[in-house]
Amino acid sequence: MTDTIVLIHGLWMTPLSWEHWIARYEAAGCRVIAPAWPGLDGPVKELRSDPKPYERLGVKEIVDHYERVIRDLDAPPIIVGHSYGGAFTQVLLDRGLGSAGVAIDSAPTKGVLNLPLAQIRAASPVLRNPLNRRRAVMLTPKQFRYAFTNTLSDEDAARVYDRYPVPGPGRVLFDGAVANFSPRSPLRIDYRKPDRAPLLFIGGGADHTVPASVNRSNVKLYRKGTGVVAYREYPGRSHYTVGQDGWEDVADYALAWARDPVPSTP
Repeated sequence: MTDTIVLIHGLWMTPLSWEHWIARYEAAGCRVIAPAWPGLDGPVKELRSDPKPYERLGVKEIVDHYERVIRDLDAPPIIVGHSYGGAFTQVLLDRGLGSAGVAIDSAPTKGVLNLPLAQIRAASPVLRNPLNRRRAVMLTPKQFRYAFTNTLSDEDAARVYDRYPVPGPGRVLFDGAVANFSPRSPLRIDYRKPDRAPLLFIGGGADHTVPASVNRSNVKLYRKGTGVVAYREYPGRSHYTVGQDGWEDVADYALAWARDPVPSTP
């Protein structure tokens, strides 16, 4: 049976960020689907010049969109998400979807209280202005360098910035920032859910946007339940782990684990 994989990109990115993973997984015989967040399915250049179609997009609308995509499939897919895509992967599994999930450098879901200074700094270009809740905000090259490509050379970081990032809908970050104060947060999870599909977290040891300690805190919440959960940390990897050198090891491990899930401790 052919594996179907749904790839979910994160904030400030589009499905183009998965281009290498798509080619690798398809070469391995998988069926790969990488839908954009609603409104982010155009070329990077166009999205940079006009983000209005998606500037007020929030978490609920995005997760509902992916739920519809997944329910239209013939069989439950492996769901792989990066950054906020990792948080969405968690919510989708909580809704009973997927055969397995992989959350890479995952934004935290409701209940995660760990908030390192690096994460605050990475999110501050959006969160420091409440008006950004209704705007799409583009990171400057310096801000993107800190948040995504801090382990890359200046030349490589500039190349990544030219190709991938787009303005990110600020409401997504604000939804995450208030999750622990909102009883009906779209990022709430039943961590004790007994029939949830197996879930793997992958953290990057040099990630500023979602430090590995945040992922470890997220994993510990799932220890309250009986479902299969695992954690794998890659020292020295930035938030741009899906594209920085060595991404092949991360991609191969994610697929191998999803095909044969085993629990682990953080």
